[in-house]
Amino acid sequence: MGRSDALKDKIQKLGSKGKLSALLKYADNSEDDVRMAVAMAMGLIPSYESGMALIPLLRDSSPMVRAAAATSAAEIHAKHCEEYVKKLAFADSDPNVRQVAKSAFDKLKDSVV
Repeated sequence: MGRSDALKDKIQKLGSKGKLSALLKYADNSEDDVRMAVAMAMGLIPSYESGMALIPLLRDSSPMVRAAAATSAAEIHAKHCEEYVKKLAFADSDPNVRQVAKSAFDKLKDSVV
């Protein structure tokens, strides 16, 4: 197991334990796959703060990070992320991000939370 894999496992465990403040330390990591793991782990923490922390990841330079952040926003019903996810769904330069974000947007707009 490489260092990156071990770090991604640690990030996943932090998410499953609800440790958002510890996760945030990795949100600016230079590796796309680490930031993607952070975005996915935030989808395990259904809180307003977690949704707010997803906003910078919804604007990330990496398409895979943006897609993971959109999915996580939908998973935790982060209604305050809805406009960001909508922008990805209809205007992102990457077709895969648009597809994933469209699905996330549909889930968000239909949630009543």
